Amino acid sequence: MSQGLGGVPAGRPPGRGANLAGCGLGDSPFFAKFASIINAKNIMRLIIESNYDSLSQWAAEHVITSINRFRPTAERPFVLGLPTGSSPEGMYAALVKAHREGRVSFAHVVTFNMDEYVGLAESHPESYHSFMARNLFDHIDIAPENVHILNGNAPDPEAECARYERLMGEAGGIDLFIGGIGPDGHIAFNEPFSSLGSRTRVKTLTTDTIIANSRFFGGDVNKVPRRALTVGVGTVMDAREVMILVNGHHKARALQAAVEGPVTQAWTISALQQHRHGIIVADEAACDELKVGTYRYFKDIEKENL
Repeated sequence: MSQGLGGVPAGRPPGRGANLAGCGLGDSPFFAKFASIINAKNIMRLIIESNYDSLSQWAAEHVITSINRFRPTAERPFVLGLPTGSSPEGMYAALVKAHREGRVSFAHVVTFNMDEYVGLAESHPESYHSFMARNLFDHIDIAPENVHILNGNAPDPEAECARYERLMGEAGGIDLFIGGIGPDGHIAFNEPFSSLGSRTRVKTLTTDTIIANSRFFGGDVNKVPRRALTVGVGTVMDAREVMILVNGHHKARALQAAVEGPVTQAWTISALQQHRHGIIVADEAACDELKVGTYRYFKDIEKENL
C-alpha cells in the first residue's frame, strides 16, 4: 500500500476524529448546548427509524454508499471497523443481500473488528471469528487477508493489542467504524468508567455484561469468558466517521445519556458527542427516554434522510 505523510496511504484524507478536550457544555439549556456543538463543527446526527428492520436497512445503505463513494482500489482500500452482537445482525443480512444483487463489492475493503473473547477458540460458535464468518464474511467477496480480528488466544495479549493498533495505523486509519452499545452505554467492551482516550487492550468484563452475554452461551454465565481484547474508546473515536446502532427499550437510558447528557466516562457512548462525524441510528423503542423536544428536533433535521 502506498504511503503518504505519517504512514497514511497516499490519497487518503487525514483523520477527522474526536476532539474530547474543551467540552464546555456548562449548565446551558439543551438547544444552546447543541448550538455549541454545531459551532465547534462537531455535529452528531441521530437517525430515528420506526423499528429494528428499518434501522438495519438504513445502516446498511450508509455503508454501501460510503464504500461506493470512496471508490476503493487495491492500493487505496476502504477501511471498515465492525462490531458483533445482536445489534448489527440485521445490517449484515442487508449487506449480504446487497452484495448478491451487485450493489456493493468488498473486494477492496479492509476490516477490523472491535473485540474478541480471551481464551475462546476461534472455531467456537460464539467466538467473534465465527460470528463474523457466519453473518458476513462467508457471504461476500472480501479477501481473507483483508480481514482482521483480535486473537484472543495470543500468548501475549498486550502485545497482540499493540500489534492491532499498529495494523490499523498502517492501513491509514478507519474510514467508518460501526458499533453497538449495551444497556449501560458501553462501546465494544469498554465498560462504564473506561477512559475516553483508551486504546486497544485487555478488559475484564463486568457482571452485567457477563449476564447479558450469557444468552449466547445457553444462559449459563459460567460459560462466558471473563476477559476480552477490545479496541479502546479513543481507538473508535479516531475513525473518520463513527456510526452507532441502538435498538430496543432496554437501551433507552443509554441513548438519552449519549444525546442529552454530558460527556462522561460513566457512559462511554457519550464520547460520540465530540466526534465531528458521529451518527447514531436508533429505533423508536430506544428513544423512549428522550425529551419530546429532543426527539422532534432530530426527526425534523433528519427528515430528508429517512
